[in-house]
Amino acid sequence: MFEFVRRNTKFIAAPLFLLIIAAFVLVGIDGYKGVVSSGATVAQVGNASITQEEWDFAHKNEVDRLRASVPNLDAKLLDSPEARYATLERLVRERVMAAAVSDAHFTTSDARLARELQQNPTIAGLRKPDGSLDMERYRQLAASQGLTPEGFEARVRSDLSLMQVESGMTSTAFAPNALADIALNAFFERREVQITRFSPADFASKVNLSDADIEAFYQANLSQFQSPESATVEYVVLDLDAVKKTVVVNDADLKSYFEQNADRLSAKEERRASHILINAPKDMPAADRQKAKEKAQALLEQARKAPATFADLAKKNSQDTGSAPNGGDLDFFARGAMVKPFEDAAFAMKKGDISDVVESDFGFHIIKLTDVKAPKQPVFEEARAGLEAELRVQQAQRKFAEVAETFTNGVYEQSDSLKPVAERLKLEVKQASNLQRQPAVDAKGVLANAKLLAAVFSADSLEKKRNTEAVETGPSQLSAARVVSYSPAAALPLSVVRAQVREQLVASRAQELAKKEGAAKLEAWKAAPASASFPAAVTVSREANQPVQGLLLDAALRADPTKLPATVGVDLGRQGYAIVKVNKVLPRAPVADDVAKQERNQYAQWTANAESQAYYAVLKERFKVQIKVPAPTSSVPPEAP
Repeated sequence: MFEFVRRNTKFIAAPLFLLIIAAFVLVGIDGYKGVVSSGATVAQVGNASITQEEWDFAHKNEVDRLRASVPNLDAKLLDSPEARYATLERLVRERVMAAAVSDAHFTTSDARLARELQQNPTIAGLRKPDGSLDMERYRQLAASQGLTPEGFEARVRSDLSLMQVESGMTSTAFAPNALADIALNAFFERREVQITRFSPADFASKVNLSDADIEAFYQANLSQFQSPESATVEYVVLDLDAVKKTVVVNDADLKSYFEQNADRLSAKEERRASHILINAPKDMPAADRQKAKEKAQALLEQARKAPATFADLAKKNSQDTGSAPNGGDLDFFARGAMVKPFEDAAFAMKKGDISDVVESDFGFHIIKLTDVKAPKQPVFEEARAGLEAELRVQQAQRKFAEVAETFTNGVYEQSDSLKPVAERLKLEVKQASNLQRQPAVDAKGVLANAKLLAAVFSADSLEKKRNTEAVETGPSQLSAARVVSYSPAAALPLSVVRAQVREQLVASRAQELAKKEGAAKLEAWKAAPASASFPAAVTVSREANQPVQGLLLDAALRADPTKLPATVGVDLGRQGYAIVKVNKVLPRAPVADDVAKQERNQYAQWTANAESQAYYAVLKERFKVQIKVPAPTSSVPPEAP
């Protein structure tokens, strides 16, 4: 069936188009969108559903946001099941809080919205010198988030309404210092303990194995002794660099681009000035600032009476220690190099002019403009190489969407080879061997992309050796691959892995012996405490940089303080077994006042977060939240004690 479709795509396209038109006539565009956008429900908030498509779209936006803010972030982390599930949980939370806003009839007034937008630093940066908003840049800001200006404002209004719900809990949470100190002192209390360990390494020499033991362990754990599945693949990558190679910039376009960017290419005008500075920092008392200004005014009168003596006046009177020895000379500078009041005055003057007294954050200046260096006009031939590179990038960006469609269609329509699309678009067909389903630790580029690997190891790709679909493996980057050969996972012969099998079995048996010995000692020492053999005591707590961590620390702190001394056994898994004896509880060591204040603030924040989470749990129950996708199980092994 599908082979027929692939071979007859062009013949099927026309009647399919007529069917789509008929569907639009019968159900309308909105009805069609409803059909397309519907999908499997992944979560339910009240009567509202969150579909798989909404989840995918939200995660794509989250990934794009993170890639933009952290370009070097590992792509494997963004595409992990844990990352995707976190996006779903965030989406559910947003819907729950929105339902709470609606339920409470919270609204955000136009005045509150306007105040928030005025205080937004990003939007403040879009204002023109006259204070008005640059609407074109504002539209670009909204568009960068996939929104119109109206949609952007609606989202801000919605966020403000959500804040009313959350702040109702977090802003009213408080923790008295006395209560915080009790909780913190209990949390950081110290305990004096003694720990005896039973390490598997000490029991390895006592393990005796027969060939039958090794054979049985190997057969019972075949999955641990397999060669992983692997594939040799061909692949092609379409990105901006590839498109740039096909772009030819003609002279007419290049000259037009040069003329359009003449102002940008021109060197900045530079000015040379000397100045006399009378220091008057902003925090100087008003009376002293007035005296400094009067002194500057007197020097200005002297300079204007005898302009030729300006350098001598600067040497004797300027309080700018850097320029005073040079007669106040500041050398050439362009716009942006000086504080704004100084710059505005210097660039409004003519050569030889002496300014009025200019006030800045440093004090009071008298400026003499000594020279003007006119900007050098750009020469086409000198700027040609740089302009050609810029224009090639711009044209490649515009052309990429068109080429991407050709690439996507090409790898699908001629699915038995990547060469036709590579020749058409002048791409290199690369090859990689020993590619595995999970990215290698040192993998880089498209071969580290989880989506491309999933496509490579799909049933259609492996069984029929067809091209994968075009996969987005990065910004402005599409990749496709084809399996040349495939080796499925297979159990390695015992003769090959015998040493590895023996090593694992010895470790397992030694671990059992260590645990058995430790449990026996625990019972014996509880029955006869005097017979116990413990090393010197150490003091442990939840403070940082402790000698004891993990399971051992948890066991020491969980011991009942009313029944000391207490002796408990701790199964350390692969690290064996330990017996922990808790002798006594010690109060927390005193902390500095600033540390105590910081900890109390942190405790208050914990309290607010706990109340917020509890309130969210109540809302989830009220709105009957159901997440219908199972949470991913962590593939990270537990931290060793």
